[in-house]
Amino acid sequence: MNIGLVTGEYPPDRGGVGDFTHQLATALGDLGHRVEIITSSAETSDRTHESRSRSPEPVTVHRSLRNWRFGCWQQILKLSERLNLEVLNVQYQAAAYGMHPAINLVPGRRQLPVVATFHDLKVPYLFPKAGPLRRWVVRSLARRADSVIVTNREDELRLASLKPVISNLTRIPIGSNIETRLPDGYDREAERARWGVGPDDLLLGYFGFLNESKGSEELIETLSILVKGGVPAHLLKIGGRVGSSDPTNRAYADRVEQLIAERDLETRVHWTGYVEPKQVSASLRAVDVCVLPYRDGVSFRRGSLLACLAHGRAIVTTRPAVPLPEVKDGETMLLVEPENPAALAQAVRRAADDPTLQGRLEAGAESLADQFAWERIAQQTEDLFEQLTAGRR
Repeated sequence: MNIGLVTGEYPPDRGGVGDFTHQLATALGDLGHRVEIITSSAETSDRTHESRSRSPEPVTVHRSLRNWRFGCWQQILKLSERLNLEVLNVQYQAAAYGMHPAINLVPGRRQLPVVATFHDLKVPYLFPKAGPLRRWVVRSLARRADSVIVTNREDELRLASLKPVISNLTRIPIGSNIETRLPDGYDREAERARWGVGPDDLLLGYFGFLNESKGSEELIETLSILVKGGVPAHLLKIGGRVGSSDPTNRAYADRVEQLIAERDLETRVHWTGYVEPKQVSASLRAVDVCVLPYRDGVSFRRGSLLACLAHGRAIVTTRPAVPLPEVKDGETMLLVEPENPAALAQAVRRAADDPTLQGRLEAGAESLADQFAWERIAQQTEDLFEQLTAGRR
């Protein structure tokens, strides 16, 4: 099948949607499909790029769109016709498209089916006080698409509640963007030592960009509580400071760094910066407990969570906004209420002081990660695309 993936960001752009698209494209390529990436230009990229897919046909990237404003769909459909695509899959996240609504307005007249994958349901910017219209724009994408993919239970429930009902709704999860592949000669104690962390110190891990919804301030307050309580704790911030798409993250990152200085934690917070996947994997394996204090509750739409699960880390996070049967407190992760640093610190100490509990959490995380394997995700996606295109051949 000739598949087109439309995305507002793609490596070397830094962002979860771009990384997801790369992993999905590679996995679909491994199933024997030809995959074409349609995206916008990037400052540090070539006009085309071949992924490291193991399939005979490479994944090709077309950086042919200058922006995502009105007129982008005309370019997308023209390129799709030239490439003889059979299905288009739009990876939707408002920030990845510059908060512009044009990508939401899928043309009614088209020759191929369009699938919309919602990575979140955030609304694009239109103009001040345009709240209802902005929500309409998001609903419009769901209604104009031939099929809709959601990546998590929360978004599925929200879209399923719309009237009239969206009947073409499918939940397909995301997977970890980081392979569990360590550098040659990896030594865990040496990895910790490079950050000044000793064998008896407690190393907390946080993977992902700084973002207000991820509770980074609560994370710093948690570290402060632990240190004041006599725990020799450190925090390893893994990955880049902010991504390529959302400029609001930069101001928030400044606030977090200011809080670190105010709490006198500069020597206890260590930053890897943006590093290659093998180094991310090495860093995740070095930490004792991953702390993910999402303000909106733990969700499987979070790539940072999926990476921690895949690496079998003990995880302390916040209670989900909706019931998630896979999330079992004390088995797959430890749960606390959002925006509660004291509870986070208590849960971290509980895991660190109980090797049996920590081992159970690590095993539970690794077992849960099997549900989010890319091979399974690609197969589910292939099945959906086959259903849509079967009647058009």
